[in-house]
Amino acid sequence: MCATDSDRSHLTRGYTIALAAAAILSTTAIFIRHLTQTYGIPALVLALWRDGFVCLTLLPVLALVRPALLRVKRRHLPYLVLYGLVLATFNATWTLSVALNGAAVSTVLVYCSAGFTALLGWWLLGERLGWGKLLAVALSLGGCALVSGALDAAAWRANLLGILTGTLSGLCYAGYSLMGRTTSQRGLNPWTTVLATFGFASVFLLAVNLTLGGIVPGAAAHPADLLWLGRAWAGWLVLFLLAAGPTLAGFGLYNVSLSYLPSSVANLVVSVEPVLTAATAYVLFGERLDATQLTGSAMILAAVVFLRLYEGWIDGLDPPGPRRDEHILASG
Repeated sequence: MCATDSDRSHLTRGYTIALAAAAILSTTAIFIRHLTQTYGIPALVLALWRDGFVCLTLLPVLALVRPALLRVKRRHLPYLVLYGLVLATFNATWTLSVALNGAAVSTVLVYCSAGFTALLGWWLLGERLGWGKLLAVALSLGGCALVSGALDAAAWRANLLGILTGTLSGLCYAGYSLMGRTTSQRGLNPWTTVLATFGFASVFLLAVNLTLGGIVPGAAAHPADLLWLGRAWAGWLVLFLLAAGPTLAGFGLYNVSLSYLPSSVANLVVSVEPVLTAATAYVLFGERLDATQLTGSAMILAAVVFLRLYEGWIDGLDPPGPRRDEHILASG
């Protein structure tokens, strides 16, 4: 018996929001690449200000529009602090990866998270790991490997730190996705979660920059480096736009999509981001993808299209009943 229109609408809404998040997030690496190339700002200093500006932008908006979303129950605070730590680690490794690998390759590498998310979601959250999702993960990971050049031993010798950092950013992104799914299950509003996690992430990144400068790559060597941009007002404007625009909107919509989709599905859907980033990086920075990398990009897109078709097929097989919606969200 076929799923109801409400069921289909629920899934379609989740896919649409996740794709919108991918389109918006695809510009973040472009902003970061510009800031690191033009101003040489250390990666973790950039990540600190990026997270801080997200909070400074979202806080007054919620205070004016939905002040109730500023209140968090005490029992949720330890979880949100941990979530903020995961986000801080992700933002730090991701920003460093962009500096080391370029916008296109770093964005592709972060989506090795597709495999991590699917496996961890199955293990920790009980999300179904059907053959269709496994095939989509394999296509996505294969595409990531082709675009990043990770199959070439010479690439590992020439840029081992860059590839390892990019892969670590993918693992952290998987952790962020899984925790985002559980926050929705805990009844936390996605925008409340964004404000809290970015706030805690800012505190963690500030501590790292002040205490581990010179030890951790990309951290501020001296406290004065926190104001690296100085009077470069154009740089500050770009940094603020990065936070207030693609970061806030992209992460916010991604968190909203996790209210509709399993973390593994949402993560696979937004894996179209590397293709969009690669196209923009080509136009702005001349970062070219060769035939092998274009093949990898096509594999990533194919994975998302196939996953949606597979979800639709599973959708049609679902039995009727009051728990149908839960069954559909857990499928894949």
